[in-house]
Amino acid sequence: MTVMSLSSVYIETTVIGYYTARRTRDIVTAAHQEITREWWDVTLPKLQPYISQVVIDEVSRGDESAAADRTAAVEGFFVLEVTPEVVALAEEYFAVLDIPEKAKNDSLHLATAVMHGIDYLVSWNCTHIAAARVRGVVDELNDEHGYATPVICTPEELMEV
Repeated sequence: MTVMSLSSVYIETTVIGYYTARRTRDIVTAAHQEITREWWDVTLPKLQPYISQVVIDEVSRGDESAAADRTAAVEGFFVLEVTPEVVALAEEYFAVLDIPEKAKNDSLHLATAVMHGIDYLVSWNCTHIAAARVRGVVDELNDEHGYATPVICTPEELMEV
């Protein structure tokens, strides 16, 4: 009998936010929430979920009740270490991606997934993470270093595994 291992997925903070947020009337946000809930219930059980301390720090901020919901949602997920090598790669990404200082953690999410050999990185941040330009820059830089790039996508793009 062959034992199949689960593919790994790094879950970025926006996905957790959509999963736990109160329903909204904004049609785009509502769609992302519904897709995320379906992905979380149907697809995530077929994957090995990972987060980092950066995710834990981000989900812990803000409204106390909402932060508790977000924190509870990731309880039991494996936490990847943000090593000096992760930080160094994140600095390289940040230098070439031309993203604002307030979005610097986005480069840490990318670098954490890359340096730990994660298969997928899921995010609803379609500006600084799951964006075609970012994917191209990250892939090119990773090729130069000999690192494998995870599939960077939204939950909607990773509905079947």
